[in-house]
Amino acid sequence: MASETNGNFHLVRGLGLAAAFSVIIGNVIGTGVFLKARVMTCNVGTPGWVVAAWIAAGLLSLAGALTYAELTAMKPQASGEYVFLRDAYGRLSSFLFGWMQMFIAKPGSQAALAVAFAIGLNDFLGNNALGSAMFLKTSIGGFPIEVSMVQITALMMIVIFTTLNCATVSLSGQIATVLTGIKIALIAFVGVGAFIWATGDFSHFSLTTAGGACEGVADSVNFGSSSYTFAAGFGAAMLGALWGYDGWSNLTFVAGEVKDPNRNIPLAIIGSTIAIIILYVFVQIGYYYVLDPTTVASVSKSSSVAKVVVERFFGGGIQSFATGVSVAIFTVGLMLSSLGSLHTSILAGGRVPYAMAKDGLMFDFLGRISATGVPAAAIIFQGVWACILALSGSFDTLTDYVIFGSWIFYGFVTSSIFVFRKKYPDLERPYRAFGYPVIPIVFLIVVGWLLVTTVMSSPVQSMKGIVLILIGLPVYYYLTKRKTEPITDGE
Repeated sequence: MASETNGNFHLVRGLGLAAAFSVIIGNVIGTGVFLKARVMTCNVGTPGWVVAAWIAAGLLSLAGALTYAELTAMKPQASGEYVFLRDAYGRLSSFLFGWMQMFIAKPGSQAALAVAFAIGLNDFLGNNALGSAMFLKTSIGGFPIEVSMVQITALMMIVIFTTLNCATVSLSGQIATVLTGIKIALIAFVGVGAFIWATGDFSHFSLTTAGGACEGVADSVNFGSSSYTFAAGFGAAMLGALWGYDGWSNLTFVAGEVKDPNRNIPLAIIGSTIAIIILYVFVQIGYYYVLDPTTVASVSKSSSVAKVVVERFFGGGIQSFATGVSVAIFTVGLMLSSLGSLHTSILAGGRVPYAMAKDGLMFDFLGRISATGVPAAAIIFQGVWACILALSGSFDTLTDYVIFGSWIFYGFVTSSIFVFRKKYPDLERPYRAFGYPVIPIVFLIVVGWLLVTTVMSSPVQSMKGIVLILIGLPVYYYLTKRKTEPITDGE
């Protein structure tokens, strides 16, 4: 239960090591590892380079995780990245980060994950059972409004998991642990099944994507295009893999609720990142053992390479009962994987508006702690906004934009380690970043290269992402003019 002093409830350190692992793994492993192989194969042309991109992106994430582990153990407070930026560079930088997380990244991701679950359920039921059923069809001012049962199902999932996250953080951690176990089992099912139940050939690793359809892949990053350059293609593949790894920093958001943070935070951040790299590389090798790269590149963008691999289990074909069961298991597992990411995203994301409100940079009610020891008002606000995005249908565009913006802030947060080492050399550091200063510098160089490559290959999308972040500037100046006193939580 939450403790109470002077009428104020407090955050509770109710997340153990297993739950801390689950917050990271549960958010990272979603749909990316099952969906990105197709476009990454088109980006670099060969299985070997796809695996290399996954390893490189994993090592980049690990380099960031090593730095984040020091920062988070040094400042184990709610909404860690927000706190690091605030204390290193001032309130404006932390506000813009919080703005992006609060209005774009977290609710947009939650909307996408909820809809992904609904689409999976629609496929599982068959005959477009949800997609063809309209809940509402009308028009306002000549503007057509249509709400399908897919969207209603997505809303229900957001409401359910928002409600669950308003309970105690220990319960949220237990749910995250169970769903994370399902995610790991799903990857193991696909990866191990590829070698045991499907017919494959390691000679596929010597082939290229010659003749692959590469549906929806831009010419500038398509291996088979005359305008293609390897630097652009590998950069695009790296960004695709980084989307699959995105979420490795999520434990920082709930650092104020982790038991024994000096020990558990570094172990969870570093250990989970290494475990994810191993799982991802293993399942990618399984994909290319079963399918040649041309087949992978020709998979429809509305399907997944993993599902095609599972369809080859036990000889494939609809006549095979075992194959049908395998596909059903995978489909249900992918749906539960989406729910696991939705749950941990809500758990972590609700701490951002809470931290901002405490600093007087967001509306005061978002900084209140409920009797269950969680920032329930902030979680509910986030859930309402995620529902709006799910209904609007614009969440895909928003999440595409935020990938670019997220890595801008990953770079800023990582660079703060140099600021803290210089300004506060005597501050207690239960964990010191391995390889400092070389690893943080390499991380920043690679992030800079990725951002420049993205601007060059997708200038319009990149600038839109920056504009969405900068829209927060007038809001910041309005809120700071109010001179609201920060809300204290007694810590």
